[in-house]
Amino acid sequence: MIVKDIMSNDIVSLNSEDSVERAAQIMKQFDVGSIPVCNMEKLIGIVTDRDITLRSVAAGGNSNQQKISDVMTPNPVTGTPNMDIQDAARIMSEQQIRRLPIIQNNNLVGIVSLGDISLEPKFQNNAEDALKNISEPTKSNL
Repeated sequence: MIVKDIMSNDIVSLNSEDSVERAAQIMKQFDVGSIPVCNMEKLIGIVTDRDITLRSVAAGGNSNQQKISDVMTPNPVTGTPNMDIQDAARIMSEQQIRRLPIIQNNNLVGIVSLGDISLEPKFQNNAEDALKNISEPTKSNL
């Protein structure tokens, strides 16, 4: 089975000039934890609730005036619609990400999540393995 069979096509995106506050509002409205950042249809980054927390709130940023480009992760890891689901799960595990933007002809065409993968019975183990690797705590300097 390939990614395009399970990916979400109906995705919301932001522009890098949008405010961090706008990103948080969109996350709340659509009940998501990450949003692709695009210039037209071209993916240039991704912003997560964790990015907002660590790079804006914890740093004392003004979310109404701070731009997405200041807190987003540029050049995110991506997949393609025709890649095997197992390959997508492996990439997500290795990169410790829960959502993989899907690109075709340099344009964002969808997103696949661990949740999407776990809904397919024969791929549940792949999703579980990826989640275990993603959820491993990192060593802290505290």
